[in-house]
Amino acid sequence: MARWIAEWHPDNPTFWQNTGRKVARRNLIFSILAEHLGFTVWTLWSIVAAQMGAYAFSTDQLFWLIALPNLIGSVLRVPYTFGPARFGGRNFTVVSALLLIIPAVLLGVAVSNPATPYWMFLVIAALAGFGGGNFASSMANITYFYPREKQGVALGLNAAGGNIGVSSVQLVIPLVIGAFGLAAAGWFWIPFIVLAAACAWFFMDNLTSAKASPREQMAVAGKAQTWIMSFLYVGTFGSFIGYSTAFPLLSKSLFPGSPWAVVAFAGPLVGSLIRPVGGWLADRFGGAPVTLWNFAAMGGGVLLVWLGSVSGNFWLFFLAFQLLFLTSGIGNGSTYRMIPAIFQAKAVAERGTDEAALLYGKRQASAAIGIISAVGALGGFLINRAFGMSFAATGSPSLAFAAFGIFYLACVGVTWWCYTRTVGVTRAPSLAYARV
Repeated sequence: MARWIAEWHPDNPTFWQNTGRKVARRNLIFSILAEHLGFTVWTLWSIVAAQMGAYAFSTDQLFWLIALPNLIGSVLRVPYTFGPARFGGRNFTVVSALLLIIPAVLLGVAVSNPATPYWMFLVIAALAGFGGGNFASSMANITYFYPREKQGVALGLNAAGGNIGVSSVQLVIPLVIGAFGLAAAGWFWIPFIVLAAACAWFFMDNLTSAKASPREQMAVAGKAQTWIMSFLYVGTFGSFIGYSTAFPLLSKSLFPGSPWAVVAFAGPLVGSLIRPVGGWLADRFGGAPVTLWNFAAMGGGVLLVWLGSVSGNFWLFFLAFQLLFLTSGIGNGSTYRMIPAIFQAKAVAERGTDEAALLYGKRQASAAIGIISAVGALGGFLINRAFGMSFAATGSPSLAFAAFGIFYLACVGVTWWCYTRTVGVTRAPSLAYARV
């Protein structure tokens, strides 16, 4: 029987201290576990593709195998956002976790057969996108459990716990493949997936107050702030997931004899661990200023990585790439701090500060998180396709790096115009709520 909590008032200090805090913490812990497994399956092909030397696939074809999970995962984030509100956070976490078994099993079967055609690998890689959708449902669900002043930390921990799944894959899977073969890359995760689903079933809760119709949630799609923040999130999270999944194959292509498999996990780990720091910096100095300067640093980071790529020195390339991981992680924290602040501030301005207004703001923020995270995840697809097309056209990733640098300059301009400029702001009063 589904376990539903009918009375939930996290913004009431007495309720929070006596009841809410413990329940919210328990749900957060097991949400992180399930989301972590989602990221591991989602990014599994970043290592598998780089280990497919037995197949006569071109570099561009291999980048397609890495890019497809990002594309499908980003599309799935939209319906996954509505899952907790429609079916309950606990119920949807169980189902979304169990779906991860499908791509894991198929991967194990496919690589065990040397005659498996390329199109089948494309299908299996696309199914790994199930893991990408988990982020949106998990974040949308956790939003309801915490009071406004604690959402930044809770969402930061939830996101970081999921993001570290990329590092887990890139640390563990090369060792697993080396010990047991390529098929073990899929089989290895199945017991952990079952464990995550079981923990969600026994220890998580559904909230009646979180129930909302898709039509009510989709109303945020008509708000300019949703699409502005989506654009910026392509630059932060899209960069993180894109660079995380591209780095192994990119390193192997540029530096064939390098120890890329030993150190590939470091960048995603740095980007994941620094994400809560980005949220803390946003709390301290404001989300928009931190995001603005961070995009400027990302532009400089791309230039350094390009110099590393043509230097012939793997370690220079590796160290330069760490700056991109560091700044993408900080940007993830600062932009994500802006999203609930924007929509809840608007709700307060329009409806007041009573509990109904605060709940409305949470529903708006929850829906916005799903759409923004979906669009942002497209960056992972675009980055991998940019690398693939650049190699196909020129034999190097230089054109892709040039495109990324131009994009980060555009992100600096959008952040300044919408959230930090002081000239002419009276002509755009709707943006005043978003100046956080």
